[in-house]
Amino acid sequence: MKIDILQLVKGAREARGLTIVIDVFRAFSSACYVAGNGALQIISTGGVETAFRLKAEHPEYLLMGERNERMVEGFDFGNSPFQVEGIDFTGKTVVQTTSAGTRGLVNAVHADEILTGSFVNADAIVNHIRSQSPEQVSLVCMGYAARHPIEEDTLCAEYIRMKLLGETPDYGEITETIRRTSGKRFFVAGHQDYAPSTDFYLCLDLNRFDFIMKAEKIATDMVSLKPVKNED
Repeated sequence: MKIDILQLVKGAREARGLTIVIDVFRAFSSACYVAGNGALQIISTGGVETAFRLKAEHPEYLLMGERNERMVEGFDFGNSPFQVEGIDFTGKTVVQTTSAGTRGLVNAVHADEILTGSFVNADAIVNHIRSQSPEQVSLVCMGYAARHPIEEDTLCAEYIRMKLLGETPDYGEITETIRRTSGKRFFVAGHQDYAPSTDFYLCLDLNRFDFIMKAEKIATDMVSLKPVKNED
């Protein structure tokens, strides 16, 4: 099994084989919480305009996402697990667009299979990859606003890679590293309205969910995400 760790939108375009698009803070952590609370599907799109068009066509859809970390005006939810953790999404379709993660999904055009990646379902991802035994695995780290690599995404990729190689990651060290680096922004008093400290802990709640989030392309700028549990 060949395992490549790639970065940003360029990495998504280069990804081949079974591809994991990773966005820990916070797109694909939030997606897991929404799916865990019963959502029928999440439609991920690269553009805000597409999200609003889908809402106009389907008024019952809910909009979730951010630009510059802030909730898009007119959306129902931001890009925050804290906002959605206690919401019942049973039977709902949620449209999600973010600065990094969703852009990676729509740009992974050469992948054989696409999953989202985060720590909250990391071992489910590892188990799925093992069950498929692909020749090629691409771990795409979407970084901060898809502009530069960021610690939490790269460390998530390293966690998955180590597990696949039969190694044992030190998750305590991983979380401490993230806390000292990219995670610091969740503990700034002036950020709590859009980046609450609770999100740090919810996004790093290792293996809270036992399902993968599998992406299926439905249009050039859209993919459908649905939770899939690994078969025993």
